[in-house]
This record gives sequence, structure tokens and C-alpha cells, in this order.
Amino acid sequence: MSFEWPWQYNFPPFFTLQPNADTRQKQLAAWCSLALSYCRHHKLYTLDVMEAQESPMFNNKKIERKLSIEAIQIVFEELRKKGNLEWLDKNKSRCLVMWRRPEEWGKLIYQWVSKNGMLNSVFTLYELSNGDDTQDEEFHGLEEWMLLRSLQALQTDGRAEIITMDDGKGVKFF
Repeated sequence: MSFEWPWQYNFPPFFTLQPNADTRQKQLAAWCSLALSYCRHHKLYTLDVMEAQESPMFNNKKIERKLSIEAIQIVFEELRKKGNLEWLDKNKSRCLVMWRRPEEWGKLIYQWVSKNGMLNSVFTLYELSNGDDTQDEEFHGLEEWMLLRSLQALQTDGRAEIITMDDGKGVKFF
């Protein structure tokens, strides 16, 4: 299934931050929505700002427009304020993108465990994110940092316990 671009994506002024405050807020909201949708569609969890500028997300080759690095950082800062992004460095050049929050991932994982009658079972992190049993699940392929945060959210709720095993980490669901 191909990614569906919003109508603004083919509108050249969309790629220049607008000076009017109201227009700019709507524009930033549209960029935030586009960035999260794009990352979700392509299962992207970590972004480099320079690489992102060259990706189709911020670079529409058809109309020969791309968002500036400064504008991308403003969009990413908006996402950070909403809890959908975390910077990995002080220079704000790399970030973690959370198109679904850890609590939401935790809920999906717990629903899968419950639905399959696997409560009180122990799983390795690899089994959850890359195992054959989870292949058709939305959380399949989830990067380890996000998987751990999701499981930590479940642990806080008393629905799971992260355990250390010989070959890494595992989790038991309650």
C-alpha cells in the first residue's frame, strides 16, 4: 500500500513557514500530522534531520520544493511538545519519533498476549518484536528502545515485569 500525501504536499507555499501566526499554526499542525503519518507508514522510529530533509517526507521533487532544516527543527520541536518526539543530542540533529506512545504500544502488546492466552508466560524481547508469532501484529519490528518503554509502562501498571536473562532481557505478563 502506498503512502497517501495530504493535499498541502503539492502546494508550494506549504514548504515555506508562513509569517501569519494563525496560518503558521495550521501549517505546523499539518506538518506534524504528515511527519507522524509518514513515519508510521514506513515504520520509522529514529530520524536524522539532514537525512529527513532529503527524504520524500520533506522534499517534494515533483514541485521542486523542500522544507528548510530550520523549519524541520521547528516541526520536530512541535512534535516534542506534544510528546511524539525526543531529541537524541544537544544539537538536535537526531531524534526518536513516537507516532504511537509507549503506553499505546504496551496496550497493543498486552492485548495480543491476553488474546492468545499467554498471560504468566515469559518472552524474550526478540520474540515479541521479531518472532514468528507476532509477524502479523502492528508491534512486529518495533525497535528495542520503544519496546522497552512500552514494557516499562506495563510494568508500572503491574501488568508485566521486565526480567534479565542470560542472553538479554525478557518480560513476564500478568
